[in-house]
Amino acid sequence: MSRDASISFDWAGDERCFRLAIGQLRELQEKCNAGPMEIMSRLQGGTWRIDDVRETMRLGLIGGGTPPGEALGLVRRYVDDRPFGECVSFALFILMAAIYGTDQEPAPGKAEPAESLPTTAAA
Repeated sequence: MSRDASISFDWAGDERCFRLAIGQLRELQEKCNAGPMEIMSRLQGGTWRIDDVRETMRLGLIGGGTPPGEALGLVRRYVDDRPFGECVSFALFILMAAIYGTDQEPAPGKAEPAESLPTTAAA
């Protein structure tokens, strides 16, 4: 398994995949005028800005495979039209997965667990 830093959870009525690859992280930096660690700190500390939440969700959806137009529509409906505080923890999870990875990924430098070999019973 390669490290792709994706995370999936139920959001907006469906199981959705979110991922912030390098291109999305760079765009997030531009949109929020802050690096990923600063955005994460703001989300954790309660000093987040609107685009910290909104753009993390939108770009995470796009990185996870949602077409850009659909991602924008979902964000407009389930972020813009709802209390922003509802999505802060989701944005934080997405950003943390991009920065630190997830528990489904092998740790850097560690081999994936070998599959069990079938055993045969002695007759």
